[in-house]
Amino acid sequence: MTGWLQVGLLVLALGLAHKPLGDWMARVFTAEKHWRVEKLAYRVVGVDADAEQRWPTYLRSVLAFSLVGVLLLYSLQRLQALLPLGNGMPGVEPSSAWNTAVSFVTNTNWQGYAGESTMGHLVQMAGLAVQNFVSAAVGLAVLVALVRGFLRRGTDRLGNAWVDITRAVVRLLLPLAVVATVVMVLGGVVQNLSAGTDVTTLAGGSQFVPGGPVASQEAIKELGTNGGGFFNANSAHPFEGPTAWVSLFQVFLMLLIPFSLPRTFGRMVGDRKQGLAILGVMGLLAAVSVSLISTFQAGALPEGQEVRFGGPLSSLFAAATTLTSTGAVNSMHDSYTPLGGMVTLFNMMLGEVAPGGVGSGLYGMLVLAVVAVFVAGLMVGRTPEYLGKKLGRREMTLASLYILTTPAIVLVGTAVAVAVPAGQAGMLNSGPHGLSEVLYAFTSAGNNNGSAFAGLSANTPFWNTALGLAMLLGRFVPIVLVLALAGRLAAQGKVPVTAGTLPTHRPLFAGLLTAVVLVVVGLTYFPVLALGPLAEGLS
Repeated sequence: MTGWLQVGLLVLALGLAHKPLGDWMARVFTAEKHWRVEKLAYRVVGVDADAEQRWPTYLRSVLAFSLVGVLLLYSLQRLQALLPLGNGMPGVEPSSAWNTAVSFVTNTNWQGYAGESTMGHLVQMAGLAVQNFVSAAVGLAVLVALVRGFLRRGTDRLGNAWVDITRAVVRLLLPLAVVATVVMVLGGVVQNLSAGTDVTTLAGGSQFVPGGPVASQEAIKELGTNGGGFFNANSAHPFEGPTAWVSLFQVFLMLLIPFSLPRTFGRMVGDRKQGLAILGVMGLLAAVSVSLISTFQAGALPEGQEVRFGGPLSSLFAAATTLTSTGAVNSMHDSYTPLGGMVTLFNMMLGEVAPGGVGSGLYGMLVLAVVAVFVAGLMVGRTPEYLGKKLGRREMTLASLYILTTPAIVLVGTAVAVAVPAGQAGMLNSGPHGLSEVLYAFTSAGNNNGSAFAGLSANTPFWNTALGLAMLLGRFVPIVLVLALAGRLAAQGKVPVTAGTLPTHRPLFAGLLTAVVLVVVGLTYFPVLALGPLAEGLS
């Protein structure tokens, strides 16, 4: 009963926020005026905020911005011993620093280290937390560019990447994060600059109690669907998730922007029903996921679950963190039942589109909508159209490559890791569960999620390098394809609606899109799932 009450409260809160937040985001990315603080940022960087960019220029801006982020974050980690607020910690080992820099810049936040014993406060604040903001902003910018591609006619311009990223941070993420931080502090999440305190326990022993700016990082970690924890135990740590309502609030933050973006999409394209159709598909897939995990975990051993708050909240948190690209955890997915753990895996394998990461979830769903329209066009023998744009050979080539990219990264990476000695050395389990742990790692990295099955020693040069490459390819190859698709769409004129045009705002299309998500994407992974979690669950 408690679990259903938590789900009900969550749905109510998301429903109340959907319209105002979705409308605000539409105004943020369509407003003509720049705020003063934004103008100052443009002058410092040397950007002409009123100059629009072609898709290759937009892409170069995103890639250059991300490359600088990787270099800066890597340098901060390596030089940590020389910097203030380092808490006496040494510089981070090179392969781990590379992996972490790539992880946070790609919005993955995979962590092969324990935060409280590896990162000082300066690296946490000026490095990791900053990337939590800007990596989420990059996802929003790419989404907005794709939406403009559907909107614009006969142009090669998609907007300005620097303006979109800046507005996403200044007008959206930063204000929401400040409010969320205050709520976190009121809920008991730690927020200080203490290097830690040695205390005497009730048993007379000594224990080190860490401190740090936890609440501020926790807020943007969930809000930006990032997921990297200040502490090794992530949101299961009592300083990150002290109470049940704070844990539920964190789930709300994960879903807040992704579930509001369909409203933004509908407002920007001038047809709110289009946004409602996408929202319906997202909501249906999310509801099925929560139900399945809760069912498979019902009556399971409490090992790995958040026993302070009960199993239902663990299941809800696990579904939300893998349906989005967050990757934060308040329980250990490796300890779930084989079928319960398989659902968390499958959530990521679907491309994290229900509702997905900030920006990335919706642009992934829109690419799948393009495929769904194409499938419908094949059935009736006419050229497919979506939102007034024809979908020809080149558009479908880009959409198909988008769908194939992540499975290729995941399956090839998994095959290599289980075949070479360096990969096998990190596997703490054999058999189907050992395969599931490796598959989960590459699925998480390739889909920029960041959560993990715990039975894998991944902080080694091989795993840091391999997963780092998976994160880079899984983030930026799809971005290249999405922006190229946006450029193709923007160059077209608008096709008038006729009697033969497929209505993409009705339940029929929503059902077709759901089928495409499950069949075209999901079944790609069925053979490897049969060898891993399915084999373990049926044994």
